[in-house]
Amino acid sequence: MFLEVTSLKKAFKEEQVVKGLDFSLEAHKTLSILGKSGCGKTTMLKMIAGLVTPDEGMITLDGENVTTKKPELRNIVYLYQEDLLFPHLNAFENIAFGLRLKKLPEA
Repeated sequence: MFLEVTSLKKAFKEEQVVKGLDFSLEAHKTLSILGKSGCGKTTMLKMIAGLVTPDEGMITLDGENVTTKKPELRNIVYLYQEDLLFPHLNAFENIAFGLRLKKLPEA
């Protein structure tokens, strides 16, 4: 499995935002995250990217436990929903921008 999230939990003060989340994702597959506002979607993504520390649980990426690994060492990009896209670029070019910075092959 490429990405595995096991028993992930996160609370902010008294509010439990992510409550024992479990899922896995195979390499080269796409996962859609849907839910109402405030249900923990963004918090979950930020924990996977390393921008928020989970209270409990484990995040495994390509067989390696990255739960406590610094964000810059995870090789994960978190794109914010608003205000951080280049308005002069289309969706493809906004995503490709980061890939080009890493000098990845065009394919």
